[in-house]
Amino acid sequence: MSDARPFDEWCRRLKASDRSAYAELFEAMYGPLFRYVRSITGTPDTAQDVTQDVFIRLWEVRDSLSPDQSLEAYLYRMARNRAYNHERNQRTRTEKEEDVREKTPAQPSPPTRPDTQARADQLEDRLWQWIGELTERQREALVLSRFDGLSHDEVADVMDISPRTVNNHIVRALKHLRGRIDDYEPDLLNADEH
Repeated sequence: MSDARPFDEWCRRLKASDRSAYAELFEAMYGPLFRYVRSITGTPDTAQDVTQDVFIRLWEVRDSLSPDQSLEAYLYRMARNRAYNHERNQRTRTEKEEDVREKTPAQPSPPTRPDTQARADQLEDRLWQWIGELTERQREALVLSRFDGLSHDEVADVMDISPRTVNNHIVRALKHLRGRIDDYEPDLLNADEH
């Protein structure tokens, strides 16, 4: 998947301050980076802020980009570092603001949707909840590989581990998710077999 994207070309053009290359890269990578950051932060709003921050920072450091370095892996490392920094800062803020949150009134529930859409949304929410139950490394490897389409070698580069360890994390993550899905709706994974 990532081979079809011209990262080397984008890298060269970005170094030359080519705004159209920046726009193309943003268009191609915003969604994958957003999903990756969301897997770390757990919330879409935070993921959006962090992902946008990654692209702002990329433009600021474009002069220092190296054509010898994978631009895609560089973006994921930036996203990872910023997401974890945000989470660390958030924990510190949360500890200081605990009393304020307890006094905040409950939000009204969203309007109901047609049954099938509501069911699909519920399953997606549960899936993200189950992904959140994984260890940090399992979750990271799974999202980078399955959602963002990076190879095991690319995931290993982003996570600074061996490809074999990446595979081990993914196998454990998928086993956990399969078990949770089987508990939630036993026939869901076997639907294709009927």
